[in-house]
Amino acid sequence: MSTQTVTPAADTAARGTRSSLPALYLGRGVLAVVWALAFAGAHAEVDAVAITLLVAYPLIDAVSSLVDHRAASDGPERRVIAFNGVLSTLAALAVGSAGVGGEAPVLHVFGAWAVVSGAAQVLVGLRRRGPEFGRQWPTLISGGLSFVVGVFYNIQAAGDAPSLDVLSVYATGGGVFFIVQALLLAWKNRRLNTRTV
Repeated sequence: MSTQTVTPAADTAARGTRSSLPALYLGRGVLAVVWALAFAGAHAEVDAVAITLLVAYPLIDAVSSLVDHRAASDGPERRVIAFNGVLSTLAALAVGSAGVGGEAPVLHVFGAWAVVSGAAQVLVGLRRRGPEFGRQWPTLISGGLSFVVGVFYNIQAAGDAPSLDVLSVYATGGGVFFIVQALLLAWKNRRLNTRTV
């Protein structure tokens, strides 16, 4: 088994990331649940309100990625976070354009974004597993489900009755996993801080 030397600078960066993630994940999760509630009552037609909400959701993810990127230490994890932020920004632009075409194009865009961003989320979760951040199982499960659901959305979009009802469920599930991950990280931080006192 190889050993990894942790420099003081890397340890400081890791502690900074560890302390900022619970608030970031909690905010991200709460916003996702609020978005799901708003979208559930506003997507009967793909009108200006629905399209605005559709654009807002990936933008929430893009801003979260930006905050996470600024706190993360240099390395592959940080590059994946940056990639996800750019991807979410492009998804917001794409879903805004797709909205004028109706439900099927929106589902195609959301599905493609869910597949790639879900894979990125799994990669970040795998990189963060360990004594500093815990097992990351909510992040890994959420990313894996996002990947699978994204494939399903594209299949549904190609069918006879595409529906945007599934997006509220998707956002709610993702939000709950972010909240659970935030609570686990906060508990982990408390334990680590107690040991160092």
